[in-house]
Amino acid sequence: MSLENEPARPIDILLVEDNEADIKITRRAFEKGHLQNFLHVVRDGEEALDFIYGFNTYWDHQQYPRPDLILLDINLPKLDGFNVLKKIKEDTDYKDIPVIMLTSSRSEGDMVNSFKSGACSYIPKPVSFQQFAEMASGLKVYWQTINRFPAKQRT
Repeated sequence: MSLENEPARPIDILLVEDNEADIKITRRAFEKGHLQNFLHVVRDGEEALDFIYGFNTYWDHQQYPRPDLILLDINLPKLDGFNVLKKIKEDTDYKDIPVIMLTSSRSEGDMVNSFKSGACSYIPKPVSFQQFAEMASGLKVYWQTINRFPAKQRT
């Protein structure tokens, strides 16, 4: 069975970001890059886990589906990105979700910690909108053209 002629399905991306300006610029960059996705946004680490696990206001799996990809900031209120990443990667039902650390940190230590904790990528936040748009285009090429996700499932 060949996957090369199968069109990529839209993916559910969870953006975990507390900075409103970064949320807006990420949305605009994704729109400009024509990513076929559904971008869901949460603003702190506890809310991220609620979304992923379907807790509290995120119980409706039709409205809040299991993410195919998570863009996770490190510096978050309530629970930081490293703790969110650790929780996801320790759970056999969710550890297969790719997590990209999208952060303003350029610390070598944060980068090493991210990979050791199970992140599949570490992307320092671009400074300009043009750089954000280029990043979104790169995400589209890899996550929607090259990579394939299994059929959608909810645990």
